[in-house]
Amino acid sequence: MTGRSDHRMTSADAPETAPPGRDEAGTVPTGRFARRAWADLGGDPALLGLIAPPEDVVPLPSALPVGELAADGVGVASLAANVVRARRFGGDVAPVFLSADRIAASYQSERLFRLDGRPGEAWAALSGFWRADDGWIRTHGNYPHHARRLRSLLGLAAGVRPAEFRAAVARQSAADLEERAVAAGAVVAAVRTPEQWRNHPQAAALAARPLVEIAEIGAADPRPWPPARADDLPLHGVRVLDLTRVIAGPVATRDLAFAGADVLRVDPPRHPEIAWLHLDTGQGKRSATLDLRDRGDHAVLHGLLADADVVVTGYRPGALDRFGLAPDALAARHPGLVIAQVSAWGATGPWSRRRGFDSIVQAATGIAIAESADGATPGALPAQALDHTSGHLLAAAIMTALVRQRTSGGTPLVSVALARVGHELLATDGATRAEQNPHLPTVTVDGEAGRITCAPPVLAFDGAPADYAWAGRPWAADDPRWEPRA
Repeated sequence: MTGRSDHRMTSADAPETAPPGRDEAGTVPTGRFARRAWADLGGDPALLGLIAPPEDVVPLPSALPVGELAADGVGVASLAANVVRARRFGGDVAPVFLSADRIAASYQSERLFRLDGRPGEAWAALSGFWRADDGWIRTHGNYPHHARRLRSLLGLAAGVRPAEFRAAVARQSAADLEERAVAAGAVVAAVRTPEQWRNHPQAAALAARPLVEIAEIGAADPRPWPPARADDLPLHGVRVLDLTRVIAGPVATRDLAFAGADVLRVDPPRHPEIAWLHLDTGQGKRSATLDLRDRGDHAVLHGLLADADVVVTGYRPGALDRFGLAPDALAARHPGLVIAQVSAWGATGPWSRRRGFDSIVQAATGIAIAESADGATPGALPAQALDHTSGHLLAAAIMTALVRQRTSGGTPLVSVALARVGHELLATDGATRAEQNPHLPTVTVDGEAGRITCAPPVLAFDGAPADYAWAGRPWAADDPRWEPRA
């Protein structure tokens, strides 16, 4: 999909030029999640005062402080983009103005998306909560290969109806299904209470880790910024190779694209991304398919890496190692490359190599019970908030790492885990009352894929959120090459 044709806002939502609100002490009341993430990134705490909180409560009703989590994720990513611009082009770091409605729209973008007026199908028939013999489980079967593995796990044939699936689950132990799913390659989580999760060894492993991790894993000279003008976007000319899936990783790389990076997303042809979801997170990017088991495609990938500034992976830790994409291997072969990872469970602990998605993490960590209407039947957050927040935090970490690499060298590794974000959310009290807004802002664009309606850009650098997303780049063109550099 290309360009800006028929680009319309359907709601005016961005604040004007009012200065950031300040409390009696003269500081902006920045959220708790932003303070934690910014400290983990080693950011100057004084810069947090440049983030103006939204004028209204973010309309994401929840028993947990999801609105604050969302605003803080967007605020930190926006501030990191402003730091890039100031360090790269000079001048002061610009303030960040956040829009509550745009944040809610972005976090619920899957619900707002339309292709030629048709919504995307968010959940497949075998995805959801199911009552087992001794509790509840949550399954994820949106991808055909995961649905096949779920059926195999329960000894069911293709075409099974949800009622038959429900009956088969009801005869099984939740804990047993969770463990057997690992060997079967299926995606299942037993629903736990927050207290049960706190006593789990994976929770202990996560609690000892930063919310956002940034480390040097190799030596390298500082790389120069690509050629740019002072009025270019902060990441103009920066090349980002996007090897991510679903929501968290694509949100991170979409932030980078909104900030001006040349983002090339690469997917495997055997297990393609869900088409509408690819479009929903594909603004400002180009895309390609490469089969890394094919020698020629593998060589193309490493040719792209040789000219990349950033690589972002969103698969389980270790899943791509056989293709030469382990962090240590990348650092040795491509010194100075910013290496970024997002995963469900983190890189340490007994669950580090398990499959997982936002909904699965919510179930396993106790969030589903915290959101329960009756204290027993599991519920869900009002958005895939772990995914979206992880994406924004990862984008902030990547931009921070780029500034450091261009200043002092090194090969940075940055990482975020959905479960670590969930741990932080559960540990934070004080949800703010919020009401759902049924009239969230959207934009509509026409192009080769059809007429797309989706959430507007949410990153707010150099002031209020703006319509800077579609700068003439194809939305989905199968072309595994970088744009020429000026």
